[in-house]
Amino acid sequence: MSESRITRRRVVTGTAVSAVGVPLLVACGSSESDSGAGSSGDSESAGGGPLVATSEVPVGGGVIVADRNLVATQPTEGTFKVFSAICPHRNCPVSKITGGSIDCPCHGSRFSIEDGSVIQGPATSPLEEVAFEVADGEIVPS
Repeated sequence: MSESRITRRRVVTGTAVSAVGVPLLVACGSSESDSGAGSSGDSESAGGGPLVATSEVPVGGGVIVADRNLVATQPTEGTFKVFSAICPHRNCPVSKITGGSIDCPCHGSRFSIEDGSVIQGPATSPLEEVAFEVADGEIVPS
């Protein structure tokens, strides 16, 4: 008859592995793919009134509106675009807009301010475009 005992050593070892493993899993993201799961182009981020005044969006650049998880860009004067501010690679928020690209700090992905397409991976999917309108000098997601 084999003896199966739960010892203090097994409990402590199992607890330590579980306590260490959970933060590692959270830090690595929830998915291996560029599925866009958890992207923020949904009604929660889109609603809520004006996103930003058009005068605040620089030509050839853009503005990250972190509390709405959105990015507004103006690739050429008078042409505006709105994208999700969540990178489709691992769902990290983008952190800056420079030199015609929207940059993700987590793994170095870069996206075009013109259409959200991937300029540099590891992301393989573009930033999700968000419908909007310009009304009274303000960009309003629709």
